[in-house]
Amino acid sequence: MVALPLDDARLMRYARHILLDELGIEGQERLLAARVLIVGAGGLGSPVALYLAAAGVGRIVLADDDVVELSNLQRQILHTMSGLGRPKAESGRDALAALNPDVRVDARVERLDDARLVELAGQVDLVLDCSDNFATRHAINRACIATARPLVSGAAIRFAGQVSVYDLRDPASPCYHCLFPESDPVSEARCATTGVLGPLLGMVGSVQATEAIKLIAGVGTPLVGRLLSVDALQMQWHTVRFRRDPDCPACARRPPAGAGYSGG
Repeated sequence: MVALPLDDARLMRYARHILLDELGIEGQERLLAARVLIVGAGGLGSPVALYLAAAGVGRIVLADDDVVELSNLQRQILHTMSGLGRPKAESGRDALAALNPDVRVDARVERLDDARLVELAGQVDLVLDCSDNFATRHAINRACIATARPLVSGAAIRFAGQVSVYDLRDPASPCYHCLFPESDPVSEARCATTGVLGPLLGMVGSVQATEAIKLIAGVGTPLVGRLLSVDALQMQWHTVRFRRDPDCPACARRPPAGAGYSGG
């Protein structure tokens, strides 16, 4: 994807990024040329999509098969009352277009199966997992392994959230399965039955967006091999380090580093 030129209007819009020595004009140009896939346009996808669009990420593929409901509006800040009953991907596309017309948003109103995830992941530079269940997270992980795409994954429930980065261009990087094996028994909590603090999704989603910008621009140290978790009730952040499982059934035979990768 060819980046839009940094004309006077864009220099003004992105001035606060350009002023950052670590980012500068080159980093902003990388953002303008970047392509990302956001899976989920709900509680996490809302702040992720808004911040990446505001940052000038050139193309955003926003995938979600759900529709906007009144109970979503407590936390899913991408949507408003006028969007009730509309597909979240289309409601989100319109919100992002209103925020930043520079950004091309492809709304995908569909539940992505394994083949579709691989297809879409192969068309972008980076994938953000903003889903709300383990089956989808593992499917996204498999697609990122198959296409050697970096994955920024977040989760939140009640007062607890977590974020990590799986840079699957790097053979030494662990994958999501290394940390959360699919075979492990899990008791999956859903916010529809257990609740979730609205601003917590903003906290976790903002970290995801930050990690995505760092990866695209090639700045800082991403959360690879580190799980960052937050307890919003006590307002405490913790970091747990983890390594790749050499016997991981998901990534032990991953493609060579950088296979098919075309991003910055």
